Formats: sequence, C-alpha cells, structure tokens
Amino acid sequence: MAVGETDGAGSEESGSREADVISRGNILESFTESQEVRALLGNLRTVYGDPVAQEVIVEKFIVIMDKYQEQPHLLDRHLEWMMNMLLDIIRDSGSPPVLFHLAFKFLYIITKVRGYKLFLRLFPHEVTDLQPVLDMIVDQNPKDCETWETRYMLLLWLSMICLIPFDLARFDGNILSEEGHTRMPTMDRILEIAKCYLVVSDKARDAAAVLVSKFIVRPDVRQKRMADFLDWTLSMLSKSSFQSMEGTVVMNGMLQALAQLFKHGKREDCLPYAATVLECLDNCKLSESNQMVLRKLGMKLVQRLGLTFVKPKVAKWRYQRGCRSLAANLQAQSSVMQSQKITVAANEAEDDEEYDIPGEIENVVEQLLVGLKDKDTIVRWSAAKGIGRITGRLPKELADDVVGSLLDCFSFQETDNAWHGGCLALAELGRRGLLLPSRISDGGLHEVHACCLCVPLINLTRICKVMLLLYLEVVPVILKALTYDEKRGSCSVGSNVRDAACYLSWAFARAYDPSELIPFINQISSALVIAAVFDRDVNCRRAASAAFQENVGRQGTFPHGIDILTAADYFAVGNRVNCYLTISVYIAGFPEYTQPMIDHLVNMKINHWDSVIRELSTKALHNLTPRAPEYMANVVLPRLLPLSVGTDLHTRHGAILACAEITHALCKLAEENNRSITYYFNGKSLEGLKQIHQELCSRQLYRGLGGELMRPAVCTLIEKLSLSKMPFKGDPIIEGWQWLINDSLRSLPLASCAARQHVKESAVSALSALCNEYYINENGEADPALQGELVTQYISELQSTEQMIRCGFSLALGALPRFLLKGRLQQVLEGLRKVTLITPRDVSFAESRRDALIAIAEICQTVGVKGEGSQEEYICKDNVAQIYATLLNCVTDYTTDSRGDVGGWVREAAMTSLMKVTLLLVQNEAELINANICKQIMCWLAQQSAEKIDKFRAHAGSVFLTLLHFDSPPVPHIPHREELERIFPRSEAETLNWNAASEAFPRITQLLALPAYQYYVLLGLSVSVGGLTETTLRYSAQSLFDYMKNIQNDSSAMEGFCETLLKVFEDNLRNDRVSVPLLTMLDQMLANGCFDIFTTQGNHPFPVKLLHLCKEEIKRSKDVRKLRSSIGVFCGLIQFQGDMREKVLFQLLLLLCHPFPVIRKTTASQVYEMLITYSEIIDPAIVDEVMAILSDSNWEAEVAELREKRNRLCDLMKVPKPQLVTKSSAK
Repeated sequence: MAVGETDGAGSEESGSREADVISRGNILESFTESQEVRALLGNLRTVYGDPVAQEVIVEKFIVIMDKYQEQPHLLDRHLEWMMNMLLDIIRDSGSPPVLFHLAFKFLYIITKVRGYKLFLRLFPHEVTDLQPVLDMIVDQNPKDCETWETRYMLLLWLSMICLIPFDLARFDGNILSEEGHTRMPTMDRILEIAKCYLVVSDKARDAAAVLVSKFIVRPDVRQKRMADFLDWTLSMLSKSSFQSMEGTVVMNGMLQALAQLFKHGKREDCLPYAATVLECLDNCKLSESNQMVLRKLGMKLVQRLGLTFVKPKVAKWRYQRGCRSLAANLQAQSSVMQSQKITVAANEAEDDEEYDIPGEIENVVEQLLVGLKDKDTIVRWSAAKGIGRITGRLPKELADDVVGSLLDCFSFQETDNAWHGGCLALAELGRRGLLLPSRISDGGLHEVHACCLCVPLINLTRICKVMLLLYLEVVPVILKALTYDEKRGSCSVGSNVRDAACYLSWAFARAYDPSELIPFINQISSALVIAAVFDRDVNCRRAASAAFQENVGRQGTFPHGIDILTAADYFAVGNRVNCYLTISVYIAGFPEYTQPMIDHLVNMKINHWDSVIRELSTKALHNLTPRAPEYMANVVLPRLLPLSVGTDLHTRHGAILACAEITHALCKLAEENNRSITYYFNGKSLEGLKQIHQELCSRQLYRGLGGELMRPAVCTLIEKLSLSKMPFKGDPIIEGWQWLINDSLRSLPLASCAARQHVKESAVSALSALCNEYYINENGEADPALQGELVTQYISELQSTEQMIRCGFSLALGALPRFLLKGRLQQVLEGLRKVTLITPRDVSFAESRRDALIAIAEICQTVGVKGEGSQEEYICKDNVAQIYATLLNCVTDYTTDSRGDVGGWVREAAMTSLMKVTLLLVQNEAELINANICKQIMCWLAQQSAEKIDKFRAHAGSVFLTLLHFDSPPVPHIPHREELERIFPRSEAETLNWNAASEAFPRITQLLALPAYQYYVLLGLSVSVGGLTETTLRYSAQSLFDYMKNIQNDSSAMEGFCETLLKVFEDNLRNDRVSVPLLTMLDQMLANGCFDIFTTQGNHPFPVKLLHLCKEEIKRSKDVRKLRSSIGVFCGLIQFQGDMREKVLFQLLLLLCHPFPVIRKTTASQVYEMLITYSEIIDPAIVDEVMAILSDSNWEAEVAELREKRNRLCDLMKVPKPQLVTKSSAK
C-alpha cells in the first residue's frame, strides 16, 4: 500500500474489471497438477533432443508454476519429489549436457515461484555432495548465456553444502597431486568460485552473494579467509566506478556480498571490519549514482553496518500496546475505553543500561536520512526500514534525536520524495513502538492535560507525553500528508505521499492504545474519510479505506466506523464519480464529518490542477449543501466570492463553479421549505454574485487560454442563477450575461479543439435558462424588439464562414423557448435548413449540419404540434413536409475528409431527429405523417442498419426498433409491419446487439424478402459485404449467401433480386463509396454460385447488363482496387452462356495490357484460374498453349513486349484483337 508511486488515474476506468479479478483471485486450494508435472518431469529424458518438444514442455511447466505465484505454499508438499526427480537426472553421469541443463532450468522455475530461501533447504547437503557439486560448477562456462540457470542453482546448492559442520581442511587430505603439483585446498576453491561469479552480470551473481554469506561465516573460513575476502571486496569497490557498465556489475556483486555477509555474520565477527567497510562505502559516493540498484544495495549495507555497530538488544523504553483483541475493540467503546489499561515495557524512570554508542552511528543515521529523500521508492523504503531497526537499539536520547531529524523531512522546503520517505520511516517507528516523547518539558504537559481527562489516571504523565508528541508533531504530519498534492507543470505529484500517509495511519492503528488516540480521533477519521472519498487516485482512495477499516477494527473509536465502512469499502471507492456524488453525501450525514468534508473541498479541491476534479468537487458541494445550508450560506459562500475574482486561474474557475452550484442548491432548498428564494442570501452575497461577470470582463479575463475556462464557468453561473430565479429581472447585468453568451458562441473558432464543445454546451444551456427566466413578461410573451433582435442576429450568424459559429448559433436557436420562437418559426427553420445543405464552400462542415439537425428536433419539441395551426407558431400540415425533407436529405450525407466518415455524425443526428419528430407527431397528431414519409424513414433506417460501421449501424437499428415497437399510439403506415415484428420480436428488441455483426446481419438480411426494403437493404449490404473489416465482411456475406440459397429455386424472387441489384449498381455508377465494394460483393456472389439459375440460359439479361455496367464503371478508371474487383467479376461472368462470353474474354484480354503492371499480373492470374475452373470455354487443343502463355510470361514487363503475347491469346481464343488507339484518333 505504502510503496506505490504510480498515478492511479490510468486505472480509474478499469475499477469494475479489477474488482472482478480480485474477487476471483486466490481461489486455489491445492496443487492439482501434481500428476501432470510428474509426467512432464518423467518425459524430460525423451524430449530433450527435440528443440520444439523441449520448448513446449518448458512452456507447459512455466504455465503450471505461474498459477501458484500468489499461493506458492501450496507447492510445499510436492517440492521434495520434484527436486528428487530432477536431481536423479543431474546426478546421472550418462545425462547429456542438454538434458543436464534442462533439469536445472526446471529447478530454477520452481525456485522462482517458491523462493530460494525455502527451496534451498531441500537440497541434499551430505559430505559426499561437496566434491561432485564443486566439479559441476568448475565445468560450467561463466560466459555461456544459455545456461545461467544451471550456474545459479549450483551456487545455491553449494551454499547449502557449505553448512556441513566439518573443517574443510579434512577434505583436502594430501594436497600434493600425483604429478607432484600442489592442489588447491577446498576452501580456496569455493572462495575462488564465489569471487568468479560475484563479477558476472547474470543471475548467478545473486547466488554467489548467498554463497559468500553462508561460507565466510563458517568458523574455519572466518579465521583464515574473512579478512582477505573483505580486503578483496573493498579493493574491487574502490577500483570500480558506477560510470561504466562493467564497474556497475562489479559494484553490484560486491555490495550484495557485503550486505549478505553483514546480515548473516555474527556481530563480534563483523564489528572489527565495519568501520573500514563504512569508510570505503562513503568513498564510493553511491548517492551520486543514477543506478537505482546500487543505491538500494548501498542503503541496505549501511543499515547492516549500523546494526553491527550497536548491540542487538530490544529497547526497554519502547512503547508496547497491551490488549490487541479486535473483539474487545468492537464491543461497547465507552466501557472498553474506561476499563482498558496501558501496558508498557518499563517505566521511563528506569535508566537504560549504559553503553557507548560508536561515532559511526551518526554517519549511518545521516546516510539513512538522506536515503529517505532518494528519487526511487525502493531506496526510500530500504532507508525507512533501516531507520526503524537502528532506532530500536539506541538509547532514548539518541532515538529522540533521530525522530527529531526525521520530522525535518516534513517541511515545505522538502520535495515529495522526502515526505514519502518520512511517512514510511514514521510508520516503521510507530510499528516498533519507538515514537516516544523524550524531549518534553514538564511545562508542555499542561497543553494537553485537558485531552487526558477522558482516560483513566493510570500513568497520566506517560499518556500525556505520548499525546503531546502526537499532537504537536506527528498528527499534523499525518493530516497534511493525507492531502499532500504539489503542482508540477500541468500535473501534480504526491499520490505516493498520500498512499504512504495511509500506511502510516494503518500502522498507528496497530501500534497505539485506543485511549491515547482519543483526542485525535475526529481529526484522523475525518482525514481518512476525505482521502477515501475525495482523493484523485484510486490507489490512494483504496489505501485510505483500508486504513480506516484498520482503525475501526483496532481502535474501535472512529465515529460511525462500521456504517461508513459499509458504504465506502475497497470496491465502492473504486469509482471516483460515485465517491464524490453519492458516498460523500451519505458520510456527510454524520455531523462529525460534514464540515471537514466541505472545508476540504473548498480549500483543496476547487483549486485543483485537474479540471475534472474541480468540476466534481463543485457538484459534490451542491449535493452536500442540504447537510449544512447555514454553514454554506454564511461561511463558505462569502469565502468563495473573493476567490471567484482572484488571480489564480484554477482557483477562480473552481470558485465560480462552486458559487453557482451552492447558490442553486440553497435556492432549491429554500423553495422546498416554502421560503423566499433569497432566504439564505444577504445583500452582499447577491451583489458579489452579480459582480463576478463585471469584474472578469473589466479585467479582460475572458481572453486567451484562461478564457476557455472562464467562459464556460461563468455560463454555468448564469444558468444556475437563472434556474435559481434570482431577482435580477431588469438589472443591467442581464445584458452583460447575454453579451457573454453571444461572444462565447462567436469566439468558438478561437478556442482549442478540446474546449470548444464544453464552451458551446455551457453557453447554450445558459441561454436557455436565461431566456426562460428573464425575457418573459407577465403575459408569457417576449418583448417584440428583443425577440426580433435576438432571432434575427442568430439567424444571420448561421451563414458565417466559420463552421463553429454555425454550430454554436444553430444550437442556440434550438435552445430558445417557445415565446421567443413564436411568429418566427418559419424563418428559424429555413435558416437551419440552409445550414444542412451541402455546398462546395462548406462541404466539410459536417459538425454544423449535425448541430442544425439537433436544433430542428429541439425546436419541434419546443413549439409543439397543431395540425391546423400557423406555421409560424407550430409544427403543422404546412411545414411538416419541409421538416421531413430536411431531415431525410441528411440521411444520405456520406462526406469524408482527413478525419474519416464525418458524414456519419450528420446521419446519426438525422436519425435521432427523425425519431424525435416522428414520435412527437404520433403522440399529438399522427395524421400529419403520410405513408410515403413513413416508408422513406423506415427504408433509410433499414439501409443504415445494414452498413459497415458498428456505431452507426447500432444507432440506426435502435431507432428502427423504437419506431417499430412504439405503441403510444403505434407509428402509422410502417411497410410490412407484421413481417417486421416477426423478424424483430418485441421481446428481443432490448437484447439484440446491433454492434455485433454476428447478431445484426442474419436479421437485417431477412428484409431482402420485403419488396419495400429490398433496394435499401441491398444498398447497405453492398458496402458491408465488400468492405475491409474482416468480422463485418464475414457475417454480412454469410447472411447474404444464406438468403440467396433460400431463393435459388424461386425464379420470380431471383429475377426481382437481380433487377434490384442492377438498379443499385446503375444508381451508384462511378460512386466509389458504393461501386467499389459492390464489385467486390458481385465477385463473391458469382464465385459462390448465387446466380447458377441463369447460367443455363443463353444471353440472359442479368449478366448482359451487369457486364455493360462493369465496363462503364471501370472506363478510364485508375483506381487499382476497383480494377482488381472488376477482374473478378469478369471472370465470374464467363460462366454464363451466349454471345456475352466473347465480350467477357475480350475485356479480360484487354486488361492484360493495362498500363498498371499489378492489373496485368492480377488479370493473368485470375484468367488462369478461370480457365481451370471453366475448362469448357476454350478448345482443349489450345488449352496447354494458352496456359503456358499466361503462366510463363512476365506480365510486369513493358506493355509493348506483352502486346504480342496478348494478341496470340486472342488468336487462339478467336477473340477480336484490341486495336491500339492513338491520342489524335481518340480526339
């Protein structure tokens, strides 16, 4: 929890998935694959010779073992037999080297999962094992990168054998070999092996360090070789530099060896060398290295040296908590607190045993304190543990000095790294009971005497000292660290500090007696609740929730702890929006937390660097207002008003939004309680709210990048004040607000792409609320002059050359209330209709067309329907046709630009608007919908439901089913309603996933059987079947072929389908969006025998006309995809009988000399395949020669060379030779 340093924002969206993963984790109960593993290990002798089989068996074993990474203890019962099976292979002298190394690889995989410390004990360590293992290690090549697992495991094995309790000199015997040369003693052999592998760069270096720690501490080796080995390591350290890669490798090995040695060696053995090692380590200046591993190892070694300098004793002065029963803590808290006694190890009055503390300890502690500020978490974590371990062995006075130096990490001058390391160190001290007040004077006790009155008078002085230290130094650190957030550029740092502060709170819950934390309960509980609910990062919220839970269980004194835990548990706090808007409201219902939560939002969150947090915070303040309305009105709002015109951009933005939300909430509360709207506001507050816009405008704060935040913020303020019915009618401020709305819409082109949408939506919402509240008179009408000026101005802006201005004012017209549209409706609709038209000047203005369509639907819903009414006031019989024509015209918008299919936005808006307008008419005057309009709507929706883009297909399908199944009352004149309801039952309307091609296309292709829909569905299917998306192509094509298979024996259905298909082709001739995928679809249909019914009829009209259309489509075309698709169609048409076969061959032979080499090559290849498939189309006597020319010729050669071969094919096939047309004759 405490060592996490990564930003939790990236994991915010995956909270729900993470919860599922966690709930299903750790469910293994035993090692269920034991038999499979036994078989794998037994097969090693048979598969080692096959590299592929060897790789497969290794991967299988890795997959099995990796399942137990989180529960490795399940392997414990099976480790011995697995090791024995592998050691049998290793000890077998007949095992080939490949099998030998493979066995060690399997041993390493097991070690990686279970950990070497436990697995190490299982290695055989008899006297007879020493020499064979030594010989095996000597036989290894330290530079072989393929067999590092072997060396690693052998070194670990040797480290275990070194524990045999016999003097190694006994194994040497006569050290003179038979040749008379002196043989190296066993002790020196092992030492040389260790030295050799301490300077390698692979995993064997770690095992060599373990070997050193076990070997050097042997009594016989310690006496003879320890000093020499330490000299060697120190000399290697001194000669190496972390500036080079080789030096880094050497230093890594030396530091690991020293750290392990000082960890496992006896203090009296290591103490004589500790000062020398520390001096050498100081000279290395590891703190300047950019290698994190070296700094971590250096920190580890420093703390080991520090522990060597001081005696291994438990401090008598340390704090010890007595009862730690969770059950007792969860019982009635008051009685427990009164009866619980404080247990301590000894009275502070007792003097510690006097002994001298070496001067080197100061150096060690200083290095550890510096390590707390390191840039890497793992180094800070190691330093924190070192601080905790060493402080526990120091006298009270020195320990108190360490704590004092540690608290210096928490100054405003320190970085977030120092705060993080300090929190970790405080947590370690707290866990060990080392946070005691040794620097308190008697006079300081009176400051907390009042706090101690609530606990028994047992050892009151000690309790007060503990509380004074906590109150004056530690608790403020916890509270500040829980909200630590420092801005750095466009983001902030501090999530790791807050996470560590949660760990610190968790540690204190376990360390201190509940009675001692009572004075700080409200502060700590409020801070943890705030972190759990309002922190930006999910890991911090969850850490705070866990710390709160630990305090509730261990302390039992947190107010309403169980209730809050139920609402804000680990999973609930995973969703940030839910935390801010729902959980916070529930917790604020407990009075102990209400004001701290509100204060935190006002002080820390409305000025946050992340705009999302600022906006969520203001919405949370809105929701929290009913919990403390008087506090909001009398304290919070007066504090926010000056901030809303302050100098800091983020604070100003958050304060304006907070003023808007709190004001709206207070007004709603007053209205609910039948009080005056201004009940909670005094004159100063109302004037302050009005002055916000004027102040920002006079200081020109709407300009520049800051204006992108100020404009939507003040527009939100205008909206909320208007909705609150503030008494500003007739006030000059209304004109200023109107100016801001208009200017914001005109300034949209100047805003960044990311901010445009937000500015536009805020301005439009503000306009709607402003008009509804302040522009209507007592008679429910608008001032004619104001209405004329406003509507005329907005309509004129619709023809702007800037797209975003069109967008803004289109939506603004759509947001106008009915009384402003009265008498101007036709003028407004005509202006919006012109925006939806595609002209050469604004062909790429897709967003403006989309917003105009949205506005039309909004206007229709605003003015309502009246069949015989005036077209200037209502949707009526005189203008309904024009509205539908505008909407239906936009369903065919397929504009594309560098962003892709931008016309899809227009089509989506058109479909939505069609649905809204149609349902509006149906519910009011259904007779205004004629059969032709309804048919067009349903047919266009059916086409869109068959197209290739999932998002638009799903939207069209949803609208289609909404209209089909609407029954209040039903939509009239829907063609083939009964058949449609059979294909799309009402019961499946909600579950049908239109995004999934596998579900959508089998349904939509059934509409091909309905004459009214056939053309449009086929048009949509052409784009899908001939598209590029593999999933869409597969399911759409399969659904089409299934339909064709069902009508193969129905000649009239086939004739009708083919006529429709040709009509689609003819209507979209040279429209590449349709014609290119249509050719691809035709190629597939011909190849799948969809038209076999016509192949026996000579010169059937369908293939003849299809050939003609294909020739027209590719005439003078340079589109390679289109040409290649046409080749497939021509080859498919060869199956039809009659004179057209010669025309098809002529077209194919013409393409053999196309200017593009890829077309010539593709034609030759497909003609070759065609002649194999339809061998009857040419004389068998010439087949071999034709095939030879097609296959042996280089069709990527020059056209002049290939023309002769092409003409030879024409002669053989008795096809007229294409005539070369010169440019002059062509003219």
